[in-house]
Amino acid sequence: MNTAELFQRLYAFQTERKIGSKGALSVVVYLSRFARENGLPLQIEQLITEGTGQVHGLGRASVQRVLRDYGIKTILAEEGGRTSRGSLGTMRFYVAFLNDLFRDGLGEPEKIEAWWIDRVKEHFCAKPFRLRFDPAKGFQAIIQDLLAQAKKRQQEQSGTMVQGAMLQHLVGAKLELAVPEIAIGHNGFSVSDAVSNRSGDFVIYDSVIHITTSPGEAVIRKCKDNIDAGAKPIILTLAEGVTVAKGLASNAGLAGRIDIMDAEQFLTGNLHELSLFRSTARRPTLERLVEAYNRIVQENETDPSLRIEIG
Repeated sequence: MNTAELFQRLYAFQTERKIGSKGALSVVVYLSRFARENGLPLQIEQLITEGTGQVHGLGRASVQRVLRDYGIKTILAEEGGRTSRGSLGTMRFYVAFLNDLFRDGLGEPEKIEAWWIDRVKEHFCAKPFRLRFDPAKGFQAIIQDLLAQAKKRQQEQSGTMVQGAMLQHLVGAKLELAVPEIAIGHNGFSVSDAVSNRSGDFVIYDSVIHITTSPGEAVIRKCKDNIDAGAKPIILTLAEGVTVAKGLASNAGLAGRIDIMDAEQFLTGNLHELSLFRSTARRPTLERLVEAYNRIVQENETDPSLRIEIG
C-alpha cells in the first residue's frame, strides 16, 4: 500500500471538489466510516434514502460518533450535512472516488478516515481566537477570557496544548513592547528546550523565563540548571499554578531563589504601563499586543488557529 500516493489522491480530491465546509466534511467523514464498516467498493443506491433525496444515515449523531472516536467533542455541523443541498452530489463524487481508490489498490478506509479527521481538526483550527474589547473590563479580565478560550479549545481537541502556546506568545509579544531595545528570541511552542539547546522560553541577559500552565518537577530542574549556570530563573504560570510551583521549589531547596509569578498579572501590569494608565490608550495598546502576537505566531507556528482577532 502506497500511503504517500493515497494521501496525494485524497488531497487532490479535496482540492478539486472543494471539500472544506462543515457540511461536505460531514459527508466524507460519515462515508469513510461507512466504508470501514461495510468494505469497498460501495454502491451509490444503498446510500440514498428513498423518496427524500438525502444520504442514508447521515446526520449529526452519526458524524459526531466518528469524531468522538478521535477525542473530538466539538459539533462539526448541527445537521451533520444532512440538509445541505450539495450533500447528495458530494456523496456521489466521493463514492466514485473511493471505488477508484479500491480498484487501484489504495482502498484502505481506516487511513482514509484518519486523513479526513485531520482535515476536520484543521477546519476547527481555522477560526482565530476573539479578543472581545469591552471598555468596562480591565486588562486582566480580557487576558483571562483569551486564555479561557484557549483552554476550551484544548479540551475539545485531544492532544493539543493550545493554552500554553497562547500564553508563551502573549508573554513574548508583551516583552517586545515593554523592552523594544532588546531583541527577544521566539520559538514554536512545540520546540523543546533540549532540542533547541535553550535554557528556557526566553533568555534576556542573565534572566531566564519559563512559561508553563502546569508547573512540575521538570521546570524546577531547569531552574536549578539556570541557577547553577549563574542565571536568574523566572516562572510565569497561571494563578492556580503559583502555589504549586512555590511548593515544588521549596521541596527542591530553591525557595526564594526562583521568581514565581502569576502570568496574567505579569501581562496586565505591563499593559497598564504601556497605556500610561489612560483609558483612551487601552484599545490601541491591546491592538499593538495582538499585532506583535500574531506576527510571532505566523513566524514560529504552523497552526494558524492561534491567531487573535479583536472584535
